Amino acid sequence: MDTDSHSTSHRSPLAVILFIITATTLPCSLIGYHFVMWFMGQMAVASESANFLAWFDKLSLLPQVIVLLIIVAPLAWFVKDDRFRPIYQSWFIAILFALPALAFRFISNAHLVALAQVVLGLVACVIVFIIRRTSISFNFRLSAYALFVAPILIAPFIIYGAPGSPTDIFLNGGAGLVFGLLAALLVANTTENFLLNSLGVGALLAFLGSGYGNNGSQLMMITAIPALSFVVAALTPSIAAGALVIGIAASAVLIYFDPVELSILLGGEDIAKWATRSSLIVIVIAWAFGILLWASRKITQRLNFRVPLAVPLVAAVIVWGAAFGLQAGVGKPGFYGDRLFVIMKSQADMSSATKIADRNERLSYVYKTLVDHANTTQSDMRKVFEQMGAKHTPYYLVNAIEVDDSPLVRLYLATRSDVDRVIPSPRLRPLPESASVEKGSQDSIVEVPGWNIKMIGADKVWSEFKVDGKGIVIGQSDSGVDGDHVALRDQYRGSGGNNDYNWFDPWDGTSSPNDEGGHGTHTLGTILGKGGIGVAPGAQWIGCVNLNRNLGNPALYLDCMQFHLAPFPQNGNPLKDGDPTRAAHVLNNSWGCPPIEGCDANALLPAVSALRHAGIFVVVSTGNDGPNCSTIGQPLSLYADVFSVGAVNRNGIIAEFSSRGPVTSDKSNRIKPDISAPGVDVISSMPKNTYTANSGTSMAGPHLVGVVALIWSAQPKLIGDIDRTTQILIQTAKPYKGVVSNCGDPKNTAGYGIVDAYAAVKMALGK
Repeated sequence: MDTDSHSTSHRSPLAVILFIITATTLPCSLIGYHFVMWFMGQMAVASESANFLAWFDKLSLLPQVIVLLIIVAPLAWFVKDDRFRPIYQSWFIAILFALPALAFRFISNAHLVALAQVVLGLVACVIVFIIRRTSISFNFRLSAYALFVAPILIAPFIIYGAPGSPTDIFLNGGAGLVFGLLAALLVANTTENFLLNSLGVGALLAFLGSGYGNNGSQLMMITAIPALSFVVAALTPSIAAGALVIGIAASAVLIYFDPVELSILLGGEDIAKWATRSSLIVIVIAWAFGILLWASRKITQRLNFRVPLAVPLVAAVIVWGAAFGLQAGVGKPGFYGDRLFVIMKSQADMSSATKIADRNERLSYVYKTLVDHANTTQSDMRKVFEQMGAKHTPYYLVNAIEVDDSPLVRLYLATRSDVDRVIPSPRLRPLPESASVEKGSQDSIVEVPGWNIKMIGADKVWSEFKVDGKGIVIGQSDSGVDGDHVALRDQYRGSGGNNDYNWFDPWDGTSSPNDEGGHGTHTLGTILGKGGIGVAPGAQWIGCVNLNRNLGNPALYLDCMQFHLAPFPQNGNPLKDGDPTRAAHVLNNSWGCPPIEGCDANALLPAVSALRHAGIFVVVSTGNDGPNCSTIGQPLSLYADVFSVGAVNRNGIIAEFSSRGPVTSDKSNRIKPDISAPGVDVISSMPKNTYTANSGTSMAGPHLVGVVALIWSAQPKLIGDIDRTTQILIQTAKPYKGVVSNCGDPKNTAGYGIVDAYAAVKMALGK
């Protein structure tokens, strides 16, 4: 390391000990603190009952700043040791940086956050430059070394992450580079010791990183980026070289990992796993190269030898080429940015559809009316998006358009008087490797039929009325379906390989039924699985994938609902190639669309209204956010036009996790759920011809779907008659005899009771 001449006044061993303690304990404490705050924020996201925790997460920077300033300010002002005082002062400035960054926690637009960070960072750079009169030293040789090391440092991010949209890359890249410049301006080379300098720089980067990026990416900024301290210390006194290394690495963090996807909702084997792995590898590489650079400079200085400038420059070109090769080969090339869901003010009027007696005519009328209305009202907007080069997807079941997110698109939409509102439509970035298919814990069924089937009397319907759901088509929207499962394969309407009009995967574009997550295979098994696991084993099914790694978005949920109203062939256009005569009769929806997926309370309301007018029965699981009241608040379960189902155990007692009413998210105070069904330890199918017991309202809803299939199979005159079918289900439900929650109307706990398939079919038959 280059050594500057310093005064030796006020230097003491105690100052060194104090510095080492603060430079190590404060960043470590900061990491622990941010993890706890992040976890609390994730709990708020995962549970409707813990929304208050979100405020702790959003305001976490404020107590951090207060505590750190209490510790660092006295060090910056009263420590006389000239080796450490400038470092403490740099820490002080970095900590203050987090105060204006606090406001960014309340901004939902990621592009606006990145732009604000660029502006704030540049203002901070100017202030630091003026106050400290720092000269931006530029050393060609050290900068060449920086360009050589940087792509090696970010290689793990390239391999394990995936870039966002071009706008994401531009704005986040700019934010990262500004971060690097600010950090380099604050670096103080005063200790005359490589290790001590590294500790000081590491703490500085941790403090500065805590106020940068969105929460989630901040965890990476305060764990991986501080490890660059060894490299930066080795490259000092060149500020330009340090800025390059820090800026490129920080940009990579912000570009390749979406902070929203660093979520417990996705589980430990998802993005969080790869982000953690990337950070750990970067730490090791940074430490190794930092020490190597420092040692090589020391050796060349003692040998009085200077490495030709061409050497690091050529090496830099080679490693950058290798980095781009990694992106193209091992990594995930392309753009994976989030999109916007644009809902139009004008929604088609379907009220006259109920007057049409013939089912196919009714379905065709609904489809044509919706499509024509969408084409007419969206025409101008589609043309503008095409001119802008903005990729977009039109929808008709809700008059809406999904479009790539960018500031230009948002600005244009703000000028449109025909736009009702714009909500997020997040897209998951791909993982480095395919997830392993989730299998069940059992190879066979032990109890035939299952306790749940007996509880609702479905087995008595089979034996006494000889009704098993034949003639009814189920529309399954979930994580997918294992189409080869012995309990499900024969009921697939596309059995034999005819997947046109029967299977649609808007996530990955697969051409035949498949399921990695297992959730869809399990729920469909409860509806119609053979071997005693399904309520209506004679029914057929068609499928659509609207969940990928347990998350969706408004557009993809709508993709599947449109497909079930008017199925289309593989690679077909939903607005042109839909065939409503192939529509499903009953839809199972064992999912919800929370705010993290972009939905507001009314996002999909026009869709369920149109489906009801078309005569399609929509069944929805209420969610697993109980036992608190008013935890039914996500589409679709909150809507009056759907039949919402809570979960009970084998004793007929409502499950603690089952969400409760009344509905308050849309201010309706509507009573929900409508009914309850078995949802605890329900045995059903899983991929690879396995079975397992799962619990949740996702397991309860399919029972009701199967019961509707039995009713309509037994009495075809009721097909499409949503009102009468609903009356039968309510009137024949077994009274709930368990303890009810204090949620106003007692029905806000378990609805009108527990579904009774036998009694419902008996009433439908007039017996």
